[in-house]
Amino acid sequence: MSAVEQLLSTGAARADARRNVARLVAAARAALDEQGLGVTTREIAHRAGVGLGTVHRRVPSVEKLIGAILIDTIDSMAGLVAEAAREPDPWLAFAGFAESYVQLRAASCGLHAALSGDGDLNLSGPLDRLREEVTALIQRTQDAGAIRADLDPHDVFFVLATAIPAERTMGLLARPDQWRRNLGVLLDGLRNAAVTTPSAQFTPVKPPA
Repeated sequence: MSAVEQLLSTGAARADARRNVARLVAAARAALDEQGLGVTTREIAHRAGVGLGTVHRRVPSVEKLIGAILIDTIDSMAGLVAEAAREPDPWLAFAGFAESYVQLRAASCGLHAALSGDGDLNLSGPLDRLREEVTALIQRTQDAGAIRADLDPHDVFFVLATAIPAERTMGLLARPDQWRRNLGVLLDGLRNAAVTTPSAQFTPVKPPA
């Protein structure tokens, strides 16, 4: 059972109550992605099309709901590590996970903020487990000689985090796919120059016409 299901278990509740819970969770996820960790009860109620009373009856607190959503997302990232581990080529396994990981962070302001340490959320357990699993994936890739020997997992975690672009810089707006372009450059920097395996789906970044 997911963290959200445990928090909001409706048991034998009526069908309309279960539908309201499903709408609240979907609304909270969307608000978290778009607005970050400062999501309010009023915003969730508005997006779900229900009254504030319904939110208060069905959700112990907005903070607990947001925390449960983030825990489930972090757990899903661990599933991506397991999927990557089935790829026989260590570099392609790492690059494929890195793409999925950065894409998830880029798509959610709230997730990116939580992984950056913002907010007063109890995510240490899920984050510890995820960090251990990703560290093993990084070390496997490095043991195969595909990641530069002068780096360690600590470096790699911070490098991947830098793929998430600011909204604007130097008066320029980030492109919709800016995270992917950034990641392609970063992966080329992480990779051992002696390894000729291409960077998964990434293509060299070309300057704009």
